[in-house]
Amino acid sequence: MSWLLALPFLIPIGTALATFSARARHHLCGALSVLGCTMMLIVAIAIIALVEKNGPLAAQMGDWEAPFGITLVADRLSAIMLLISAIVGLCVSLFALSDIDKYRVSLGFHCFFQLLLAGVCGSFVTGDLFNLYVWFEVMLIASFALLVLGGERIQLDGGIKYVALNLISTLLMLTSIGLIYGLTGTLNMAQLHIALAAVDNPVAVSALAVLFIAAFGIKAAIFPLFFWLPASYHTPPVAVTAVFAGLLTKVGVYTLIRTFTLIFPNDPGFTHNILLGTALLTMLTGVLGAAAQYEFRKILAFHIISQIGFLILGLALNSPLALAGSVFYIIHNIVAKTNLFLISGTVQRLSGSFELSEIGGIYKASPLLSTFFFIAAFSLSGFPPLSGFWAKLLLLKASLDQTAYLVAAVILITGALTLYSMSKIWAEVFWKPDPMGYCSNLYALSLPERLQRLLPVAFLAMVTLSLGLLPEPLINYALATASELLKPGDYLDAVLKPEPTQSIGNP
Repeated sequence: MSWLLALPFLIPIGTALATFSARARHHLCGALSVLGCTMMLIVAIAIIALVEKNGPLAAQMGDWEAPFGITLVADRLSAIMLLISAIVGLCVSLFALSDIDKYRVSLGFHCFFQLLLAGVCGSFVTGDLFNLYVWFEVMLIASFALLVLGGERIQLDGGIKYVALNLISTLLMLTSIGLIYGLTGTLNMAQLHIALAAVDNPVAVSALAVLFIAAFGIKAAIFPLFFWLPASYHTPPVAVTAVFAGLLTKVGVYTLIRTFTLIFPNDPGFTHNILLGTALLTMLTGVLGAAAQYEFRKILAFHIISQIGFLILGLALNSPLALAGSVFYIIHNIVAKTNLFLISGTVQRLSGSFELSEIGGIYKASPLLSTFFFIAAFSLSGFPPLSGFWAKLLLLKASLDQTAYLVAAVILITGALTLYSMSKIWAEVFWKPDPMGYCSNLYALSLPERLQRLLPVAFLAMVTLSLGLLPEPLINYALATASELLKPGDYLDAVLKPEPTQSIGNP
């Protein structure tokens, strides 16, 4: 059963090897990619069911007991992140069948896509900082390859900006890992929870915490470290941007939540004040940047930044309800944001442009696609009863419970400006007449292309709608996750007191 924790990254690695071998046959390559994502989804469902039944699961690679060996861990947070990552991977892999041309497939698109999923899932199940760094590097290499695949000038320009700032993040992360190992003698996250509490040097611990905020903050695209994101996310094909928008920055948020609830939980006054200020500024700068844009993908890219602020806010407020709000918000946001980028790709396919001034009449041409956009966009804005409403409501109530009225005001202002941006897209792209006069109907596309584009969009829209109309199961799961994060006793027991059967292989 412990092998189950390794499968979320072993399956995409195996799929990457298979797709690389088959890259000259683009239909087979695409089918293998979809099959690999389907298998990953089945494994993720099994893991979340086991975690819900038995509590946190841990496995020691090579039978080396923690904290000396490589530990894999799945608790409620990592299990739900694995599940939503598998869903996004499957939807994007299906969409990519019609979005990615044969040339990019022959260059290895599906191989790099699967390696990116391996890096994402590996980050969610790793139990030590060094292997977290390894998985981050896998993600960086795969994402850079996807970003520049095809070699277009705009892609290379965005890729240089992307990799330059992410290399700074890598250096900060390595520095932080080296310093924390020198201070405690371990990199195992569960052991660090105990070891750092015993360090009698609060200045050194606080300095390390700030370094980790900077390192993971670049990955998460928080203020003022987000400039790489709007400079690069509009340059690759939409399938690439969609998986980036859904997963990459969320891995940064996940690591911040994991780090400051498990490794640095002992000085919340200092670190969480930094996180609070950063979250509010991220929310405002992102949404103001989006309001100033008139290109479909650029608007969505700036909204990624704004929504990251909401995710960090729950961690900064540091209460069970606030953390539950962040967990609910991250699931809602991954689904809605991925879907919006997929919809933007289909709009471009029908109209030939991403510029709002050059698009129009999509509602008349494709009412079904317009309906899916409405669900995702107005959920992102927090429109009741869609999923974004409940996510924002949890964070708003958590801020009011702490009499943080400025925080509540920023939540409401950001929500209103998000609604403005989404309404602008709706009015320009879907409602106004087509200014160019050649917008196609969905039925102008072949049946396979229609299915490949509409099925993932429809599924993600239904997930968003379901989370809004039936929020109670996810709210309860988010509250249980928050309690587990704030009281990590079960996590520590699973890692540091393993059962004899919880090992993988022999040394």
